[in-house]
Amino acid sequence: MTPAISTHLRAAPALKLRQRPLFLWAGILLVAGDAIFWLMFAAVLSETGLATLDGAVHSFMVDSRSPLPTAILTAVSTVTSPLWLTIIGVAVAAAWAVRKKELWRPAVLVGAMAFAVILSAVVRQDVGRSGPPSSDVLLGPDDALSFPSGHTLGAGIFALVLTYLVVSRSGSRATAVLAFTGAALLTLVVACSRIYLGYHWLTDVVASLGLALGVTGIAVFVDAARHGGRRG
Repeated sequence: MTPAISTHLRAAPALKLRQRPLFLWAGILLVAGDAIFWLMFAAVLSETGLATLDGAVHSFMVDSRSPLPTAILTAVSTVTSPLWLTIIGVAVAAAWAVRKKELWRPAVLVGAMAFAVILSAVVRQDVGRSGPPSSDVLLGPDDALSFPSGHTLGAGIFALVLTYLVVSRSGSRATAVLAFTGAALLTLVVACSRIYLGYHWLTDVVASLGLALGVTGIAVFVDAARHGGRRG
């Protein structure tokens, strides 16, 4: 038996041990995200469940507007627009590839974000839902369909997938918890900004949160299947 084959055989059990928890988390994220999205989809079509709160939440947000939150959430919403997130994501991936001299993790990040753009466009056209009244929109009219929220979906996938790709290779469990908590909070702030500014209903952004979890699950599965969480 050659040394290369012997090394490969010894590494195989260790790789499977690393893959198992990642596959489990990928499955949990995919199932949870899928369930959240389809619950919102059904609620919107039937105008039941959480969809019955869309109007009330929208009115509450509109009535709660004040200068400081408006300025902050306007900045958040601007930076996390699909255009700017694409630019930021490509820039991060390019810098990562050059500095770390690796292509796999940057490619996973860019691939997940590209999939988000396609997924958002397909679902929007299929559902064809209109957003809140244009009179309640703060930053000018938006003719785009509202279900799901592209800002929320893009920000969620960027934050969650990037966090996974970084902490899965390094850092303690406590660091991972803090990092994912930060990513989740960032996504929630973006979701709130889209409701606050008048562009989306509550169910739009909750559906996007579900899709973000599902796509993150797919990214985790793809990465674990190829590398099992190893660097490179």
